[in-house]
Amino acid sequence: MPVSTATLGSVSFLSQLFNPDVSSLSCFLNHTKLSTLYSKPSLLKKPSSSSLYNLKVSASSASANPKTDNSQQAEAAVTAILDNSVSTDEIKPALAPAPAPARRSADWKAARAYLHSGFIYGGRVEGFNGGGLLVRFYSLVGFLPFPQLSPSHSCKEPNKTIHQIAKGLVGSILSVKVIQAEEESRKLIFSEKEAVWTKFSTQINVGDVFEGKVGSVEDYGAFVHLRFPDGLYHLTGLVHVSEVSWDLVQDVRDILTEGDDVRVKVVNIDRGKSRLTLSIKQLEEDPLLETLDKVIPQDGSADSDSLTTSNSSTIEPLPGLDAIFKELLQEDGINDVRINRQGFEKRVVSQDLQLWLSNAPPSDNMFTLLARAGRQVQEIQLATSLDQEGIKKALQRVLERVP
Repeated sequence: MPVSTATLGSVSFLSQLFNPDVSSLSCFLNHTKLSTLYSKPSLLKKPSSSSLYNLKVSASSASANPKTDNSQQAEAAVTAILDNSVSTDEIKPALAPAPAPARRSADWKAARAYLHSGFIYGGRVEGFNGGGLLVRFYSLVGFLPFPQLSPSHSCKEPNKTIHQIAKGLVGSILSVKVIQAEEESRKLIFSEKEAVWTKFSTQINVGDVFEGKVGSVEDYGAFVHLRFPDGLYHLTGLVHVSEVSWDLVQDVRDILTEGDDVRVKVVNIDRGKSRLTLSIKQLEEDPLLETLDKVIPQDGSADSDSLTTSNSSTIEPLPGLDAIFKELLQEDGINDVRINRQGFEKRVVSQDLQLWLSNAPPSDNMFTLLARAGRQVQEIQLATSLDQEGIKKALQRVLERVP
């Protein structure tokens, strides 16, 4: 039998044999009684079916009687396991009492050590509730709020709710960091995001370009999950509203939606606060370099944005442009201002009038302005002897005069 050849180890070894979640049997069985138990030849004999039945009844009765000595329960449990007559599941109540206060205090001390050191802990998910996961930390059970989960889970199973994802994580081991450990208030909080940051933030640098997936969209910007070479989305960064587009963005939701695939550029890394700042617009060409052909690309498809070329007299200027044209003609060095052509975009960026100077090289002292309001875009030809800086200053003076 295995009993005759096995070397009896320490109490802590036996505790792992009975229940991995229990670190010590010392709370109910001392080493002296355990040694006495193993020295009894009668307990090492394989019991008959009747004696097995009596053993189960005895163990059950002992657990029901609060006056029964805990060592008797342990003796019955250990005997049953050594004889391979009772599974550990059947006698688990006798082996897994509530941890002693000293044990809990020691585990809280360990939690604080993890908090201050920043070490990563592998915690088993015991269950979940409406707000997050319940994670085992030695004899303690801590809490991992859903917002502190790595984005890899939701990106991997985008059609599942957060509670469905949580259910699938029960029983798994997650790498987490302790972010709060308060024994007095019994608050033990974990973060998987912080653990993932420690591992993957060293792989990114300012200027790197990532494929990403849009997470939540807020008034101030959009959070984008970054896809790494392993195909998983490990880190999340913020694309501020000012970095979404070169256009004036009134509402980020008009441009980005949760689940959209985007390309982003890393523009700042705050390693102290574990934050990434991203940009979408910096991967797009500066609109000052654009002409109307780039603002409204022509692909020949039936549903593409339309672009028309007409005599300026047949194109009605966008609201507010007439007043700007009149003021521009009052500026020294500006000889003529006229609309060359116009087009209509699929999306509405802003209903307000936007005006910018293209950096496209001038032709015969003709510079290009672009004006946009709603879906309508107009290309304006400016005949002038001024250079680009002179035109910008003239436009600034004009816009200050026009209400």
